[in-house]
Amino acid sequence: MERKRDSGKKTRKKHWKVIPILILIYFIFGSLKNSDSIFPFLLERNGVNDDSHIIPVSEEWNLIVVNHWNEIPEDYSVTLTELSNGQKVDSRIYPYLQEMFDAMRSDGIYPIVREGYRTEEEQKETFYEKVQAYMSEGYFRTSAERIAKEWVALPGTSEHQLGIAVDINADKTQSANEEVYAWLAENAYKYGFILRYPQGKEDITGTSYEPWHFRYVGIEHAQVIYENRFCLEEYLEND
Repeated sequence: MERKRDSGKKTRKKHWKVIPILILIYFIFGSLKNSDSIFPFLLERNGVNDDSHIIPVSEEWNLIVVNHWNEIPEDYSVTLTELSNGQKVDSRIYPYLQEMFDAMRSDGIYPIVREGYRTEEEQKETFYEKVQAYMSEGYFRTSAERIAKEWVALPGTSEHQLGIAVDINADKTQSANEEVYAWLAENAYKYGFILRYPQGKEDITGTSYEPWHFRYVGIEHAQVIYENRFCLEEYLEND
């Protein structure tokens, strides 16, 4: 009988050892899903804090670099203009964006701004949706996060939070995306916009090729970037 009592005590001790582990797992996975605390770990793991990639903040608002290694300045603010489809952009780039869209339409190509300005909360939601999509395909969370960040920037490192970058697609009832991308690749610089994430520059920009993502830098800067086939980081390093 004494042995049975000892066995019961040992079992209870094992249970008490397991419970803290279960609680710890709960809080870890809870933070991964719901808490902001995940982002500092992601930023460090993805090299955001790597000083070798840090570019000094430009005094020109249109040349601010935001990427995996350079976060949005804490004092950054923006005044927005709402487009006809509800998307918003920095009011300073609106006239140039409108002029560029008018030129496209005169050439028989009909674009839309699919994504403009995003708040930090919207960027968080966009990033987590991408992570969840990859997890639903069978990826572990760490792998899902790694792949997701190639397509969606972490909050605080997205140009969409600046308001001077836009994702441009076609009005599918009148044009094809390929027509829009081709026109922009050859003409956007005339209106101050650059292809922000060119093919073959992934190691420099930290982002996969995105033929739809265009960023306002100003006509003078855009022309030099276009003629030299620079990405923004290269242009500023060679300036």
